[in-house]
Amino acid sequence: MSRKDRSGRAALAPLLWLGLFFLFPFLLVAKLSLSDIALAVPPYAPHLDLGGGLEGLRSFFAALDLETYRRLGEDRLYLSAYLSSLRIAAISTAILLLIGYPIAYGMARCPPAARRALVLAVILPFWTSFLIRVYAWIAILKPAGLLNAALEPLGLGPLNLLNTEAAVHIGLVYAYLPFMVLPLYAVLERQPAELLEAAADLGCTPIQAFWRVTFPMSLPGVAAGALLCFIPMVGEFVIPDLLGGSETLMLGKVIWTEFFANRDWPAASAVAVVLLLTLIVPITLYQRQQSRILGARR
Repeated sequence: MSRKDRSGRAALAPLLWLGLFFLFPFLLVAKLSLSDIALAVPPYAPHLDLGGGLEGLRSFFAALDLETYRRLGEDRLYLSAYLSSLRIAAISTAILLLIGYPIAYGMARCPPAARRALVLAVILPFWTSFLIRVYAWIAILKPAGLLNAALEPLGLGPLNLLNTEAAVHIGLVYAYLPFMVLPLYAVLERQPAELLEAAADLGCTPIQAFWRVTFPMSLPGVAAGALLCFIPMVGEFVIPDLLGGSETLMLGKVIWTEFFANRDWPAASAVAVVLLLTLIVPITLYQRQQSRILGARR
């Protein structure tokens, strides 16, 4: 067997995986988004009837339309949820970068034995149920919670954080901090110390060496961490629902409401398709940037 044949077979497995667990579900959701709401089980129409032959197939495709997407464009609720999700995710990603970069930088500058312990500390929260950790923040942020109990002796309370957008940012930053720290640490830990020594020999102060050497070389980790956090946060449901209350509007809550409360599966599917198409843009830009970097290194 030639090397080319072996490479082709090796690439077949991930393609089958993506086709089965991504492309096929996406096509089902896209089909639902082109359907119409109906008082039936399941609550949409048309349904594909393979027993109808070619004529049934033609009738099925003829009944699909863009009516649901037109409704999304006319209803300001969806636009507000869309913009709110992008804004909340962008702000939380910026906060994560401001908090995560110093943590990752400090971890990368520690002795090797300490690094392993610190990496374990970063991933330790994953050993606890995500839902339990979010509920713990309810106990902390509620008016009679632990935060106000700690602030009361200092005369700084009470703070009404629960069911606010600030609580959503707190929950998102807490939940996604490891996804920001680990890519940054992986990049910073591999940077040669000799580069900083060379920068010092050329007259750079530690701060100048950081901005001219360390930070530019860590940009791939910054981009990877930002994408790992921003993309899932845009469609987050649990944290906005439990910590943000009814006043916080995000696409994840809108999709859940349309599916389970309003039984409007086409609208929920259309929102999911629009969200996916939006998130493809930063992913594509990141892949192109990485391709340019790899090409320059070669």
